Amino acid sequence: MKVVSISKSHGGIQGVYSHASEVCACDMTFAVFVPPQAKDGPLPVLWYLSGLTCTHANVMDKGEYRRLAAELGLVVVCPDTSPRGADVPDEKDNWQFGCGAGFFLDATEQPYAKNYRMSSYITEELPALVAANFPVDTSRQGIFGHSMGGHGALTVALKNPQRYRSCSAFAPIVQPSTAGWSRPAFEKYLGPDEKSWRAYDTTLLIEDGKRFPEFLVDQGTEDGFLQDGLRPWLLEEACKKAGIDLTLRMQEGYDHSYNFISTFMDDHLRWHARRLE
Repeated sequence: MKVVSISKSHGGIQGVYSHASEVCACDMTFAVFVPPQAKDGPLPVLWYLSGLTCTHANVMDKGEYRRLAAELGLVVVCPDTSPRGADVPDEKDNWQFGCGAGFFLDATEQPYAKNYRMSSYITEELPALVAANFPVDTSRQGIFGHSMGGHGALTVALKNPQRYRSCSAFAPIVQPSTAGWSRPAFEKYLGPDEKSWRAYDTTLLIEDGKRFPEFLVDQGTEDGFLQDGLRPWLLEEACKKAGIDLTLRMQEGYDHSYNFISTFMDDHLRWHARRLE
């Protein structure tokens, strides 16, 4: 693991790091904020997964999480959204696929299967690296994210309920197998057999019996992707049928941007902190 940058913030340390990923077969970059309480021992860790076109830096620069994370004593890890590099296959003119659009799944189709293994990276390789190098209490983990990252957080939590104590999302893609901006990516990554897509679709995972105790979801009413891409009412229906406690907050007048995310970031951090005590 290499240190890219280190900066003090709110008494803690915001770092950016890189490492050679065996899972993604390329160098990967991630950010970790360690609050000042770390001097007294391991702390709960909160994973934030970003959306389409993003890197680790978007929430780090615009999410406004450090002040309260320092107050609450939360380590915040911000991974990248996909593999990157000259040898990584990409569609440079398509912001909904390839680099910046890994959808937190493990691709099975060529030429993407070698590098696009973000599900394994987020749940296996990166957690092991973080646990070995940072003062985290792995028995107290939460996960959240935005848009594509909200999709990732929900699906990862549903498949790993023993690992995460809390899960929330900002404007998540709740049914990517039918959404206009994710369905083409699923076909390229996972092939034409839609049965394999179910493992990365929140509503279908719930339909297939996967469970998580509760979710918090914030969604802006003026989000330009609301009707075609996000459709939180589908998650509401699935959770109601399954008996999953969902707090869905439709936030009047808010869009899909980090202005929306940063407005409600404190709410999410406090919500996770209570469940990670």
